[in-house]
Amino acid sequence: MDSFDSPLDGKERRVLESLARPIDIQRFLDELPYSTDPFYRCPLRVLRERRAHCFDGCLFAAAALRRIGYPPLILDMFPTGEDDEHLLALFKEDGCWGAVAKSNFVGLRFREPIHRNLRELMMSYFEQYFNVRRQKTLRSYTRPLNLAAFDRLNWTVSDEAMEQIARHTEQARRYPLLTPGMEARISPVDERSYRAGLLGAEPSGLFGFFGNEGKNR
Repeated sequence: MDSFDSPLDGKERRVLESLARPIDIQRFLDELPYSTDPFYRCPLRVLRERRAHCFDGCLFAAAALRRIGYPPLILDMFPTGEDDEHLLALFKEDGCWGAVAKSNFVGLRFREPIHRNLRELMMSYFEQYFNVRRQKTLRSYTRPLNLAAFDRLNWTVSDEAMEQIARHTEQARRYPLLTPGMEARISPVDERSYRAGLLGAEPSGLFGFFGNEGKNR
């Protein structure tokens, strides 16, 4: 098992020990500045540098969830070509799915564990998953990936493992959410929802702003 704790000093260990519930992990991520850096940070580096984008935050959340007894599961969400993908760290309570996530968008973060299956969880993100053109863009998702498969790469403490995990999620089988008929009927995001969803967003991290075509929400 990859050990997140072994390189930590006392202060870092106390921070992790304070993340005793999924919502505590979410609140920790919410306090971090959104990273627009063109590289990945492993969970240890997120803890030390206090910055993350959605990929970094997702893997940190998976590592923190593992410390409190959940398997380190992540899931990748894919949009149309006019947007960035988004990742979630998953957990289950009483057979129902919830999620922890870091996002530049208000509505793409925590979900309570009340969703009976993954499709139901995915659809809870649909209305909030939009781009700067006000298009609702979520279209598919992958099956959960258990990061224990990457323990040999020391993924919680090694930046080098991040690229391999990212490639794996890119190549994973995707499950569509909408039929062509559904897609044709989707309405644009209204003004109030648009402004609410972008409250506090870092503009340079938004797909389509300043020519940005990143990979993280």
